[in-house]
Amino acid sequence: MIRAILTALVLLTGTPAVAQPLIIAHRGASGERPEHTRVAYELAIEQGADLIEPDLVLTRDGVFVDRHENEIGGTTDVEGRPEFADRKTTKTIDGVKTTGWFTEDFTLAELKTLRARERLAAFRPGSAAFDGQEPILTFDEVVAIARAASARTGRTIAVAPELKHPSYFAGIGLPMEDAFVGELERLGLTGAEAPIIIQCFEVGPLERLATRIDAPLAQLVAGAGGPVDRPDLTYARMIAPEGLKAIAAYAAWVAPEMTMVLPRDAQGRSAAPSTLVGDTHAAGLKVVVWTVRAENAFLPAEHRRGEGLADHGDMAAYVRALAETGVDAIFSDFPGLARAGL
Repeated sequence: MIRAILTALVLLTGTPAVAQPLIIAHRGASGERPEHTRVAYELAIEQGADLIEPDLVLTRDGVFVDRHENEIGGTTDVEGRPEFADRKTTKTIDGVKTTGWFTEDFTLAELKTLRARERLAAFRPGSAAFDGQEPILTFDEVVAIARAASARTGRTIAVAPELKHPSYFAGIGLPMEDAFVGELERLGLTGAEAPIIIQCFEVGPLERLATRIDAPLAQLVAGAGGPVDRPDLTYARMIAPEGLKAIAAYAAWVAPEMTMVLPRDAQGRSAAPSTLVGDTHAAGLKVVVWTVRAENAFLPAEHRRGEGLADHGDMAAYVRALAETGVDAIFSDFPGLARAGL
């Protein structure tokens, strides 16, 4: 189905698909509504997103819920809920000590009593105005939103779930992979043409999923560090030509940080494109970059406007610059602005 979306873009535009990258709504229209909520996804679809992204973590009773991290102090009202005060704790997640409230310490029923709030309120006061209104969604509910929108609009709205911290969850007795495959089978999302792209920063989960399902997989890579389940690897080695060939054995996509495609110089301006897009395509893989945001704090210097870091710059121009490198898809918190840049 992802291939079909790309083909449709060629037919509609008369140009190669790389000239019209897919727009993936990063946690929904999360620049304008609290992330991972129904209103964020619905707005993203209205703005023309091709895919909507849920980040997936597990509850104590083994249900996939849609949160950026398993720590939910920054994205829900849990801190103000006295009945859950004793759940606050400190854990080490992928080597990082974190204090807060964690999804694996709550049942789904308990999490459903919480309400979402804006994570970047200082940057996004308009989104923060929606705090306290929306419940936490399950993966099932996100897929249902995409399917209802597909029927309503006549467009195929796909989903791009990211499995968060699978090694950590396995280590606490909540392995993700079997449960996730079961979900995909029940939802009919295991085939090569399924409207889905499954992401992960770890390698092993993707390699194992590739032996069990045919749905497209995306290897996330960052500008520094490496996958927590493969201490022998760095992301830099993974995006070298030999590393990309290894990724192509199990995945269809590579998902780098946007600055790995358009680096920035010492003044924060965009430099010449790297060879990553060409190298990735040569390995038979597609490229999706993350994450384009409208605020000056996240844009290269030449696209900033105004004085404040929270002021909006010319994000549409930056999207065009990324599209010109040949990327196949773009994650954005502002899918409407991203669409306007194409």
